Amino acid sequence: MKKKIPIIIESVDEKGYWGRVYIEDNLIVDFSKTLEGLKKKMTKLVFDFHGLVGTKYAFEIQYDISGLFDDKKYLNASVVADRAGISRLMLRQYRSGHKFPTKEKLEKLEFAIHEIGEELKCLKIAILK
Repeated sequence: MKKKIPIIIESVDEKGYWGRVYIEDNLIVDFSKTLEGLKKKMTKLVFDFHGLVGTKYAFEIQYDISGLFDDKKYLNASVVADRAGISRLMLRQYRSGHKFPTKEKLEKLEFAIHEIGEELKCLKIAILK
């Protein structure tokens, strides 16, 4: 089984994706227009700095709060905050980087997003015949 290495998406804009990888005590940061491009760049950097061959691991895309709402614009931050039991103001501060959520708050946000996803998966749209 391949070792999973998280690429944490920090921000996304019209130019592309900023991501970071932590390996041992090293932080590797890069940018690419696409997620696939970011994975390719990180693969090269991980090999250059740590000698890890891409066949031995797999990248797992993860998001910090800013990157999540930058990339998934269809997610309504206010609704997610309400579902997670977190104030909308606090979530705005997390998104802007002025404050940082605890592990417990991050778990609540993730649970709320997964809950919304499950509801959407079960949705049926009436199609007139």
